[in-house]
Amino acid sequence: MAKTDEDTTVEEELELLQVDVGDILKVKQILDETVASTISSSNTDLSSHGDKVKICEDYRHDNMKLILMFTACCFAAVAQFGLKTEFPDDANRWLLGLCCAVYFCISGILQLIMTFVDRDCILVTKPVKDEAMVKLIRGSGNKEMDKYGIRVRTQFPRFSEFYTVILEFEGKENSEFVKATWSVGKFFDVDGFFDEEGMAIEIEELFQRFERGDFDKKEGKEKATKKD
Repeated sequence: MAKTDEDTTVEEELELLQVDVGDILKVKQILDETVASTISSSNTDLSSHGDKVKICEDYRHDNMKLILMFTACCFAAVAQFGLKTEFPDDANRWLLGLCCAVYFCISGILQLIMTFVDRDCILVTKPVKDEAMVKLIRGSGNKEMDKYGIRVRTQFPRFSEFYTVILEFEGKENSEFVKATWSVGKFFDVDGFFDEEGMAIEIEELFQRFERGDFDKKEGKEKATKKD
C-alpha cells in the first residue's frame, strides 16, 4: 500500500522528536509540553483526551505576567532611547533613575510570582462548562470540576530519572489531587527518540482518575506510585 502524504508528514514529525537525554532541561520541556497539550483542548491530536472533554486553558494569569513584562520593557525602552538631552543632565538623570527603578521593581515582582506562585505549575485550566460533561463527571464522583479549574504541576528533580505529574484543583485550599511518577526511560529510548503517544496515554489515564474523583490520599501526597 502506497504511503499517503499524511503518513509521510507524521513520519517527518516523529523524526524531529529526538533529543539528547543528557539535556535535562530539554527533556523536561518536551515532557511538559506533552502533558499540557494532552490535557488542553487547544491540541488537535486525536489521541488527546483533553480535546474530547473540552478542557480549556485559563490564560488570565499568563496575560497578567505579559502585561507586567510589556510595562517593564516600555520603561527600559524609554531609558535607552527616550532621553532627549545628553547625560548627565539633571532631568535626564532623574528620568533614567526612575525608569531603572521601575524596571527593577517589575522584574522583581515577576520573579517573585514565578518563584512563589507559579512554582512547578505548567498549566491552569478553566472550570468545565459543557453541560453534558458536567453531568458525566458529577455522576462519576467528581462534583467540583465545574467549580474549579485544574492546576497541572510537574516535578523533575535534578539528577533524577523520575518525572512526576500532579493534577489538583486551582484555587481550592487543601485540594484533592492525583499524582503519578514515571521513569523517563519509559518514554525515551537510548537514542533519545520520544514516545509521545505513550506519554499521552499515561496522562489521559491520570486525567480520567481525576475525572472519576479517584484521588490519592492526603497522607500519601509525597509518595507517588512509580511506574516502570
